Amino acid sequence: MTHRMVLTDHLPTLALVALGASESIVGLQRSFIYLAILLQLPTLRLVGRIPKRTILVGGQIVALLGTVPLLWFADLSAAPQARGVSIAMAAFAVTAIGFAICETVWFPLLHGYQESARIGQFFGRLRTGWHLTLIVYFLGAQRWLATHPGAFAELFAVAFALGVLRVALIVRLPERSEQTGSVIHVREALALLRSQPLLRRYLVGVAVAGSMRVIVFTFAIVMMRRVIGFSEGEVLYTTVAIFSGGLASLLLWGRVVDRVGPGPVFRWTALGQALLFLGFLFVSQHDAASLRLAIGLFFGLWALGSGFDVADTHVIFALAPADSPARTLVVTRVTDSLARGSAPLLVGVLLERLLTAGIEPLLVYRCLFAGCAAVILLAIVPLRAFRSDSTE
Repeated sequence: MTHRMVLTDHLPTLALVALGASESIVGLQRSFIYLAILLQLPTLRLVGRIPKRTILVGGQIVALLGTVPLLWFADLSAAPQARGVSIAMAAFAVTAIGFAICETVWFPLLHGYQESARIGQFFGRLRTGWHLTLIVYFLGAQRWLATHPGAFAELFAVAFALGVLRVALIVRLPERSEQTGSVIHVREALALLRSQPLLRRYLVGVAVAGSMRVIVFTFAIVMMRRVIGFSEGEVLYTTVAIFSGGLASLLLWGRVVDRVGPGPVFRWTALGQALLFLGFLFVSQHDAASLRLAIGLFFGLWALGSGFDVADTHVIFALAPADSPARTLVVTRVTDSLARGSAPLLVGVLLERLLTAGIEPLLVYRCLFAGCAAVILLAIVPLRAFRSDSTE
């Protein structure tokens, strides 16, 4: 997860801003990890013939190859802006492809490790572990950038080393085989959306909520760095706050979801996230108060988002058949990711046009956050179908 988050999430946003990339380019980069999920559909065809572990290792190696150009980030910074941005974007795209291949089989692999009555606690514990690891990494990254502004190469090198370590760790993972000797056809997976109305309601709700969260996280960072003027090191405090929010809440959310069901958690966390989105309207000055507010907002959003995501996983694991979960897990992941991937790209293009038209930047970003607060509340409507039990 450290290798994946470093190459797909907050650090690339800061690195691209350092290279002079526009809002639309930043939005496109944040879309890569979601749009690349489309590759899970052809990869799904291999699950019936190739061990999931083999696919996982292959995808991880592709992600490592994509990381290599970023180890020379100083050269990208010294190159003409267009060239540096293009090479960085190509590297981020290849890493996204590798991670998408990995994730085709990651959840189906994990599906064989958990008990149906304790899904929430299983993922609460699992995600608590990698949140702790990410906090350690990003605390180190924050201190590094505070003393070495723009020196991203060393941070990508640490992520690369962790990616190599992951290959050694996953090569012997046990798995519940779904090999049947025949290809899993994409049309069979897509047919699930037509035949299961509950699955469609789930997808609409989580896609709307997830898209709003991606938009706010992405462009709050851009606003803080480019419009307000916070340094790279100061902005990375928000990344540490994000994973701290998950670390502080995931074990609790796991127990809550298992006890009360996903429905109430969906409602509580969507409402709470909407209120916190509005908090970014008050992050407007380069001072300690605004930085503390932003850190608190990121902490709270991820604490609530972690609960939403545990409820999300609880639902989809309950809906996926135990003997062959890959079809259900992959088709839902692809559909959800298309929405989450398109959202930051479209918003980035829109923001760039509004900003080049001369509209005051803070006003543009405040309207964006207010709009996201309103839209995330709409996710509650389809998710009302999930009450005390996710399969009702």
